[in-house]
Amino acid sequence: MKFITTLAPAAALIALPTLGLAQEDGPVPGVNASTDSVFIFNSLLFLIGGFLVFWMAAGFAMLEAGLVRSKNVTMQLTKNIALFSLAAIFYYLIGYNLMYPLGTWMVDGVLSGVWGPGVLEAVGVTAEEADDYGYASTGSDFFFQLMFCATTASIVSGTLAERIKLWPFLIFVIVLTAVIYPLQASWKWGGGFLDAAGFLDFAGSTVVHSVGGWAALTGALILGPRIGKFGKDGKVHPIPGSNLALATLGTFILWLGWFGFNGGSQLAMGTVGDVADVSRIFANTNTAAAGGAVAALILTQILYKKPDLTMVLNGALAGLVSITAEPLTPSLGMATIIGMIGGVIVVFTVPLLDKLKIDDVVGAIPVHLLAGIWGTIAVVLTNGDASLGTQLYAIVVVGAFTVVVSGVVWFILKAVMGLRVDEETEINGLDMSELGMEAYPEFSKG
Repeated sequence: MKFITTLAPAAALIALPTLGLAQEDGPVPGVNASTDSVFIFNSLLFLIGGFLVFWMAAGFAMLEAGLVRSKNVTMQLTKNIALFSLAAIFYYLIGYNLMYPLGTWMVDGVLSGVWGPGVLEAVGVTAEEADDYGYASTGSDFFFQLMFCATTASIVSGTLAERIKLWPFLIFVIVLTAVIYPLQASWKWGGGFLDAAGFLDFAGSTVVHSVGGWAALTGALILGPRIGKFGKDGKVHPIPGSNLALATLGTFILWLGWFGFNGGSQLAMGTVGDVADVSRIFANTNTAAAGGAVAALILTQILYKKPDLTMVLNGALAGLVSITAEPLTPSLGMATIIGMIGGVIVVFTVPLLDKLKIDDVVGAIPVHLLAGIWGTIAVVLTNGDASLGTQLYAIVVVGAFTVVVSGVVWFILKAVMGLRVDEETEINGLDMSELGMEAYPEFSKG
């Protein structure tokens, strides 16, 4: 036994060069192990990243449920489950093929092939057949990209809370997820003109977050503020949320989901380098969120003499949005600074919106729009391939497109259906008036 124990390490050392030579020799003839492995691991990254981003839908629901008053909680939960479901259907019907045209849906100026929803491989596809689908399964790619589309719609929900009717909002979600988001995303991620110009947006500070922010801002301007938010004397009257525990839970859920959001955007996990990059992205994403939270914590202590939990929560989210445009190239230190600046942006722009009499219930405009703009600009700090002019150009193009198209849709909905509930409904709460049920029926209306 002692002899065998002594001999085992030596045998292992002798075997190591043999294993190395076998790897260098390539796969065994007739077995495409390397290609199969890349396909499997890339698809797995999309699926894992996708269900993590899906979990962000729960984060948005909890965050919004916590930051609205108790009389409007059921409405926010209804909006969140409905918007995700509508996004899933309409991105499948129109959005996915519009977002990834690859030169096939526009022929001689005529739309062709947008209504081609088939995105899945055949059941039981073989390795040889999978070669036709590229480096990952189309089902995993569709699933992953759908989650980004739904996230964009979730951003709009919180800003317009407590005064918008359910059905006009959901119709806007259909237009946003079927047309607005996919079309502008195709300009970058579908190989469009922004991509050709050299615009860099790794996981969507502009393509996802600022688009949701622009749509939310446009809606807020057209909808107007909540009753009682701004007094006739010009004073701002804070309207506290119903449950900060839920809001905190929602923030942690979003933080967790962001690892899939940014990590999955590596789009590959079939090599050692890809896995190392995904690991780097996770670390940078985490520290940026921490930086944003700590910056907001310290800054609110300095400015208001007491830390503000809602600012800290949104500071963490702003740090996440800020790092999303380029989570790979920064060092941990630079990622922390990028996130901290996002947290600072939130603390200063939330009161700025109040001064402008723009009512953003959950702070989505500072978090997703303004921090998204900052994150897109910050790419030039660590990525040598980025051009400040190109980044700014893309921000303006995407912003102008989203504001104009969103504005048209909002105005049409306002003219045809009306956007806002009546004054009595708003005062009593949308839960009972619009839905006939309360989230907390054992308590009186708050």
